[in-house]
Amino acid sequence: MKKIIVTGGLGFIGSNLIELLLKKKFKVINIDKVSYSSNFYNTKEYNKNKNYKFIKCSLGNQKKLLNILKKFKPNCIFNLAAETHVDRSIDGPKNFIDSNIYGVFSLLEACKKFLKIKKNFKLIHISTDEVYGDIPKGRSKETDKYKPSSPYAASKASSDHLVFSYIRTFNIPAIVTNCSNNYGPKQHPEKLIPKIIYNIFHNKVLPIYGKGLNIREWIYVEDHCDALLKIFQKGKLGNFYNIGSNINLKNKDLVKKILKITKLKIKIGKNVKIKFVKDRPGHDVRYSLDSSKINKNINWKSKTSLNEGLKKTILWYLNNISYYSTINKKDILRRLGIKKW
Repeated sequence: MKKIIVTGGLGFIGSNLIELLLKKKFKVINIDKVSYSSNFYNTKEYNKNKNYKFIKCSLGNQKKLLNILKKFKPNCIFNLAAETHVDRSIDGPKNFIDSNIYGVFSLLEACKKFLKIKKNFKLIHISTDEVYGDIPKGRSKETDKYKPSSPYAASKASSDHLVFSYIRTFNIPAIVTNCSNNYGPKQHPEKLIPKIIYNIFHNKVLPIYGKGLNIREWIYVEDHCDALLKIFQKGKLGNFYNIGSNINLKNKDLVKKILKITKLKIKIGKNVKIKFVKDRPGHDVRYSLDSSKINKNINWKSKTSLNEGLKKTILWYLNNISYYSTINKKDILRRLGIKKW
């Protein structure tokens, strides 16, 4: 049985990836430092699975990481441990430098030492489309230059460069992926889609930054996880792969679509209405990925339409109302990224 380590496995994408890996009969070791966005609710159904193990560990703890690698000798490490919320990176960049840059450096150093023990493993480092920055038209390719705008995007760009430098210099068997905006079950409601769903459920206004004209490419999390598994199975070491859906939408149109779908499920309160609020500093206008490389070389394409994905997402939150009680209410409601510095 192949053994997989998932870092950040108590988070949104990590926990969904673990679900897929367990279904595919892999043995999964979940490494997570347990931060505000980590949630044991996301993995509660796996606790009795003999092929699942959780270990509390920060990426910055290189000694413990190396001991874990030596003990389990994984076939693959999916690195999903990261600080991810742009607004938080504006208020406090240091956490992003510590987690997303130093943490990745520590992981790479552990992998470099582990390479002396086991040669045939893969490190798959998961990154974001935000590293490419604004793209007014067209789609970002893997060969495009990085132009990160936020401290979050800059920290992820730095980590991508670190990984590639360890590939070139130390022959670390790694792959870097850059994905578009994910949505789906188990996502922390500080992010746009789950925040809008939460506010609809709780009869609150629906805040949209600026005029709602910012465009994002939306991919259902299960499609992303499927792509990651295929990259583990078929991806070429040393390569970068964009993972996108080709589904681009203005934020205001996305919120209208969520509202329309939710109205079919529940009665909407009178306070539920769109409200345009102060924009985020340095807010990128548009992201869009060219995913032709993974489409062609690995034979992967996203399968879930936006309507289908949103229906599944809304239904999950409806069926898991108790999920909200596991999260600090302040982390759901307070606005970040606009305090004076």
